[in-house]
Amino acid sequence: MVNTRMPNTWSTDFLNQQDLPTSTLYMVATPIGNLGDITLRALHVLNAVDGIACEDTRHSAPLLNHFGIHKKCVALHAHNEAAASDVLIGGLQQGERWAYISDAGTPGVSDPGARLACAVGLAGFRVIPIPGASAVSCAVSVGGSALLPSDGQFQFLGFWPHKLRDQEEWLLQIEHCNKATVFFESPHQISNTLLKLAACLDDSRIVMVGRELTKKFEQVVHLKPSQLSNWLSTTESLKGEFIVVISAHEQSSNSPASHAEMLRWVAALKPFLGSKEVANVIATIAGISKKEAYQLALEGK
Repeated sequence: MVNTRMPNTWSTDFLNQQDLPTSTLYMVATPIGNLGDITLRALHVLNAVDGIACEDTRHSAPLLNHFGIHKKCVALHAHNEAAASDVLIGGLQQGERWAYISDAGTPGVSDPGARLACAVGLAGFRVIPIPGASAVSCAVSVGGSALLPSDGQFQFLGFWPHKLRDQEEWLLQIEHCNKATVFFESPHQISNTLLKLAACLDDSRIVMVGRELTKKFEQVVHLKPSQLSNWLSTTESLKGEFIVVISAHEQSSNSPASHAEMLRWVAALKPFLGSKEVANVIATIAGISKKEAYQLALEGK
């Protein structure tokens, strides 16, 4: 039987070794599923601040109540971030300490928080990170074969887009990117997204699918694109939150893409994107300057 008791010699005195300055915003990471992933420092800060801004106060209430944290809370989400930022800045001007927590994970990583941090910084106040759980780092840590070809380098794209033209742009970027790709997907769209990846990618690539990371029904699988369809039809559940890691495209030779090949890419993109957007994609996947890519985009138009 595993002994899970904390040693009696443990002390939290180290938490007091770092100051908690007033008139400061603390960006606090919270668990992505397992409450045990909250950090001692996060609890220390949340107990010390004067108020907590939450992406959704109703969602954060069980977390705060579980740890006996009772502070004034305000909602700060994507639809009111500017106005709510002014409320927090008003508190900072009075010498208060404020914390911000998103629904799960690290604020600002495909969550609200970036505009808040920017506004507070522009107002002349400090913003201090309190690190912790993140679905991105969690997935990358078990990426294994999906991370090896690019030596651990990856691009994070956020949530898979809903618009078809954006999906086409993403697929082309992923197909030719020399780094691993990480993105989030909802349970409602994961099947369609994985089938599109299966049609786009060759079997030299690895697709890692993570579901419900850190939670009771956590699942992590590493598959070739040709195996995705069968996995979708046989897996026990597609419920929960998903994160996908795709291995990098490995060039078969050191020679750059030919002019004709890049024009074919332009032709494939132009029904969906303007010249500037096409140029950005071509520059990324071909490793050429944006000026050269823009000339190709105009030539292909």
